[in-house]
Amino acid sequence: MLDEFVGKNIIDESIQSLEEKNKLINAVIRKQLVKGSEDGKYYGIPFLVKDNMEVEGTVTSCCSKILENHVSTYTATAVQKLLDQGFSIIGKTNMDEFAMGGANENSIYGPVRNPHDHQRVSGGSSGGSAASVAAGIAPFALGSDTGGSIREPASFCGIVGYKPSYGMISRYGLIAFGSSLDQIGVLSRSVYDSAKVVDMMKGKDKKDSTSIDYKKDLTARFGRKLEGLRVAVPDIVFSQEIPQEIKEAFSSSLELLKKCGATVIPVSIPELKYVVSVYYIIAPAEASSNLSRFDGVRYGLRNEKDNLIDTYMSTRQDGFGAEVKRRIMMGTFTLSSAYYDAYFSKASKVRRVITEKINKVFEDSDVFFMPTSPALPPKVGEKLSILSYYLLDMFTIPANLAGLPAISVPYCKIGNLPFGVQFMGKRFMDDEMLAVADAFEKEVKCNV
Repeated sequence: MLDEFVGKNIIDESIQSLEEKNKLINAVIRKQLVKGSEDGKYYGIPFLVKDNMEVEGTVTSCCSKILENHVSTYTATAVQKLLDQGFSIIGKTNMDEFAMGGANENSIYGPVRNPHDHQRVSGGSSGGSAASVAAGIAPFALGSDTGGSIREPASFCGIVGYKPSYGMISRYGLIAFGSSLDQIGVLSRSVYDSAKVVDMMKGKDKKDSTSIDYKKDLTARFGRKLEGLRVAVPDIVFSQEIPQEIKEAFSSSLELLKKCGATVIPVSIPELKYVVSVYYIIAPAEASSNLSRFDGVRYGLRNEKDNLIDTYMSTRQDGFGAEVKRRIMMGTFTLSSAYYDAYFSKASKVRRVITEKINKVFEDSDVFFMPTSPALPPKVGEKLSILSYYLLDMFTIPANLAGLPAISVPYCKIGNLPFGVQFMGKRFMDDEMLAVADAFEKEVKCNV
């Protein structure tokens, strides 16, 4: 836990371990030491930052050729709050380009390999942060979550991944993918550590109008028992064609909850079968707008041509990878005047219905409970269909569409690969969800 490191300086030790541990996992793409305040309580404790968060004086590339040499001129609010507490940055972590992907293979720096099996992916898009923590390079790392980009790699790498409620942490300095979906969060080795780090980052920021003044202590409810807990389990979990070993592992986790005195409540939300479709209309639409700023004129890659249009086209052709181009094209199509009503407008309405249905279930339950991912990590380079990769997010996307807090907690191993389960709580009731996740984590450790 973080408190164990207070008063110790482990920055040098972590930096020395980077090169050896990173040879096979390719998780930390560049060492960039930024020391925190020497007056901070946590001075000397290192952490890592996903490569889509600005840190003044460091390269922030989003693992894209178009920003390959972009040096940040300011620091993201969430990162600065940790520096003020004394934490020190030791590097930037690999990611899917502009956070678009579920395997961390869409990066100009190459794929991130899973520390548990180097032939497998780490998950995306925060795969570098997840692999680094799982490999012991740092106690925690920052990630961003648009549709499961913290929780999925956390599950694949056997660590904790926490996405707070939308608005709890300022997004100022986070290079935007889907503005109504993005949220900075934490990957760590325990629920407690994730809660403590978010406690330091949360709060209102005048530079982000979507941020809120969240006052609650996120660890105040820790120590609760699972007895009497009402756990909602959507029937979509068992109606989907997911591998038998995952169904068995998840069923086992349900039995553990029941053994601890929790009540498992099956719920039916038919609209959940549309979450992937809705997400892949809304997220690319927002991405096509957000990424329009990368034009080769103001910063980043610039392929100078005879006229402005050719400069735009050449810069974006060479600067963006295949997945980013795919999503920009999808988003531009759904936002076009001819198809806006047929796609984006309808997706927004379905998103609202899904949010209302989930909130309705919370009237009779305390948390949602699902597997984090419907599959184990694929092999690096495995030729799956684009749709197969998109479906990896089917259980994580609901939290982003509804702005809810969610956390992935390691449960067991299937073969040599980790399997995580996910709790999802009411919006801004992160403290209650985290206390449940902490209690579950302790029960899992007792039953190993």
